[in-house]
Amino acid sequence: MSVADTPEDLPGPAPEGAARSIRFVGPRSVRLETGEVPSPDDDEVVVESLASLVSAGTELMIYRGEAPEDLPADETIDALSGDLSFPLEYGYALVGDVARVGRDVPAEWRGRRVFAFNPHESHFAASPDALVPIPDDVDSETAVFLPIVETAVNLVMDAAPRIGERAVVFGAGLVGLATVASLAEFPLADLTVVEPIPVRRDLAMRLGADAAVAPAEAADVEEADLVVELSGSPEALDDAVDVAGYDARVVVGSWYGRKRADLDLGGTFHRERVSIVSSQVSTISPQLRGRWDAGRRMAVAWSRLRELPVAKLVTHRLPIEEAERAYEMLDGEPEEALGVLFEYR
Repeated sequence: MSVADTPEDLPGPAPEGAARSIRFVGPRSVRLETGEVPSPDDDEVVVESLASLVSAGTELMIYRGEAPEDLPADETIDALSGDLSFPLEYGYALVGDVARVGRDVPAEWRGRRVFAFNPHESHFAASPDALVPIPDDVDSETAVFLPIVETAVNLVMDAAPRIGERAVVFGAGLVGLATVASLAEFPLADLTVVEPIPVRRDLAMRLGADAAVAPAEAADVEEADLVVELSGSPEALDDAVDVAGYDARVVVGSWYGRKRADLDLGGTFHRERVSIVSSQVSTISPQLRGRWDAGRRMAVAWSRLRELPVAKLVTHRLPIEEAERAYEMLDGEPEEALGVLFEYR
């Protein structure tokens, strides 16, 4: 529901030339706000947005009020300063054009199409260092999936799949599907996806999974060497540990927020020597930092992004004015809504 409960409270059309942004103002409450289009400081540019992608896992947790409010939003992204307490702006997958440049910024930045780890808003000022120029052969709708694919790349790096292994992925949301697409490129013995929603299981199969089953069938899955938990459900982590075989790795990419995971570690967990590994895209594994940095990983993400059939993942394209409807669909109609884009022009 929106904080605007009466007709007179509902936002009307934004004034011509006004900036628009989405703000989370309380559990299951979002508001479209308007303001002045910013002017750049001397070392900044102003970006006029084309499209942004809702990160359904993290943003739904914030939308539902399930995120730990005292946690910093993201200490690695300048546009996400502050914590996760209401009210806040959030989002990190936006594409736009550089409309204005400050006097100290090279003129060639003007008109450049860029990706930004930025909340959902129609105009914003940023340092050029915070922007990622988009290659000419990548269209804007594909480019908004960059952080999804970068996360999948990081997950696969942490998972370190080996030839002939049996792998299982729990969860076929956007990150799960992008991870499946990357794992399918490896010479695994088999790749199984566990996902409750049938249409997402079908997508996983189209992206290279050898099998896709409902959670009730997870107990019948052959013991795995590698398990990746991306469902966002703490209960699934216990199932992920159950399907792990001897000396298997369970890589946890889900963020559970304030939800706790109740694990049964009193059975074969210790005897089977199962390892549980965390994975988070804000940092690169310490084992790889001698040879890998964010720039190298980003280059791999662009390469993988070119291979991802984004059109199969986008289910809704909505104007930013329909933000309330977008989050209601993602929250209550996961069978219908998967990749939801906001459009700004």
